[in-house]
Amino acid sequence: QVHLVESGGGLVQAGGSLRLSCAASGSSFTINGMGWYRQAPGQQRELVASISRGGNTNYADSVKGRFTISRDNVKGTVYLQMNSLKPEDTAVYYCNAIGLGYPYWGQGTQVTVSS
Repeated sequence: QVHLVESGGGLVQAGGSLRLSCAASGSSFTINGMGWYRQAPGQQRELVASISRGGNTNYADSVKGRFTISRDNVKGTVYLQMNSLKPEDTAVYYCNAIGLGYPYWGQGTQVTVSS
């Protein structure tokens, strides 16, 4: 079992920055890929960014050049640095981890970007 806890969401003006963190506990040593998804009201959950255990990254086109994902394998933590935020980035952001082929999810953290 892996337990994920996100932090760092909040309210920010357009153009501002936020940093999300997600700490894994439990059987975190089994985790391979980690990532961030988001879900806006009335929308499907979508991938924002992902990172492999070796550090290979993947980003949604909408966030390329603005968001940066990173991880600390020793701490079992993944981060999402979000710069130049836009109102359309407003959503609940969820941390995701894949451990032994099984997906784990955090409880989500709200990010609201005002115009």
